[in-house]
Amino acid sequence: MESTRRRMIRSLAGSGMLLPGLLSELMAGKDASAPTAPRSASATHFAPKAKRVIFLFMTGGVSHVDTFDPRPVLNARHDTERKPGSFYKGSGWRYRPYGQSGIEVSDLFPHIGSVIDDICVIRSMTNINGDHFGATIGIHTGSATFNRPSIGSWVSYGLGTENSNLPAFMVVSPGLPYAGGQVWGSDFLPAVHQGTRVIPGPEPIANMRPRARTSGLQRTELDILDYLNQQHLKDRSGDSQLTARIKSFETAAGMQLAAPNVFDLHQETKSTLNLYGLDRGDTSGFAWQCLVARRMVERGVRFVELIDGDSGVDRNWDAHAELTKYDGLARNVDQPIAALIKDLKARGMLEDTLVVFTTEFGRGPFVQSPGTDGRGHHSRVYSSWLAGAGIKGGMVFGSSDELGDHVAENEVNVHDMQATILHQLGIDHERLTYRHAGRDFRLTDVHGRVVHEILA
Repeated sequence: MESTRRRMIRSLAGSGMLLPGLLSELMAGKDASAPTAPRSASATHFAPKAKRVIFLFMTGGVSHVDTFDPRPVLNARHDTERKPGSFYKGSGWRYRPYGQSGIEVSDLFPHIGSVIDDICVIRSMTNINGDHFGATIGIHTGSATFNRPSIGSWVSYGLGTENSNLPAFMVVSPGLPYAGGQVWGSDFLPAVHQGTRVIPGPEPIANMRPRARTSGLQRTELDILDYLNQQHLKDRSGDSQLTARIKSFETAAGMQLAAPNVFDLHQETKSTLNLYGLDRGDTSGFAWQCLVARRMVERGVRFVELIDGDSGVDRNWDAHAELTKYDGLARNVDQPIAALIKDLKARGMLEDTLVVFTTEFGRGPFVQSPGTDGRGHHSRVYSSWLAGAGIKGGMVFGSSDELGDHVAENEVNVHDMQATILHQLGIDHERLTYRHAGRDFRLTDVHGRVVHEILA
């Protein structure tokens, strides 16, 4: 391979296509077949429980009182008048206890119920905004009003990657959620830390196949490109966008080597596919997203976000007038999410993989008229859950009031959630900062506390 590469370089030199300086550097270059050392992971502030995060985001606002927060008093008052123009609306799904912990989960999520002893359900989440855009960027960036880096970008910036051929932050999203690409944007952090979007389908990432005929030829082309890029950068060392663009080309080249393997599910056994409820060859649906996420974190991707749904109201969990669509939405994600937890646990990876299930807000317990099949936005209280990586399983933390309207005890706001995620990764959320526009910014801004009560 190296002799072929050298012949290629000499051929280019003989034709006058290479400058002498470039020729000497390339001839002294390393063996193209030698593995590229991964970019060193940054040191953590303290010993981490988690090496990686899988962040499951359900777009649209999942109703807490219909999924993970049973409210029998609300059910008992169903369709009765609370005040003029406001009626109580109970849940249309039955709750059942699961596992040794006996935590109640609705019939929408029987598979997740089967792994409830590995899960800590938080029934006292609050968000900083009550509209889709503000709440979506709130849970992702800590701000509901200004552009800020996403949590995945902060993790990439803080910890780096364990595999130089794959980005530290990858997002699997069939469509654009509310707030669009800002959900995985890096904003003022170097652009190299923004999420790389994967779109389920036959070509998850465009141009993933190399065009060069051989790996040696491709390595030579990349060496030439790198040399020219570095010469261009010498007088522009302070240009973070240029540095990030050069790094993105390096990562893209590495992805042509590593990414095809990530998405090649032919290596998975029939029993694994059955566990996720995935037909061989199917590249759509949340089952594919979950299995690919496991393969990504196996290969060193630091933060993987899986997004269910997009900004189309008929394709997400927004349910102003049609809660009955939850049956189909839940079937799409229930088995794959439970399978992901079981699969990680069986491989010994749940011990250091943090799985987070969340949404932008819940749905209101009151409606304008009896018989209404829908609920409005509700950011005052809703439910999320975490599993793995030092999280206490089989536990409920916090509660809403008897109607699911307000937090009754142990509020957990979005900054607390973010601080806790960073803590499990070995990061002090108050010390992970970036200087921009004359001040030090952080994911949690001036807020957030680590929820130590849920940590083992």
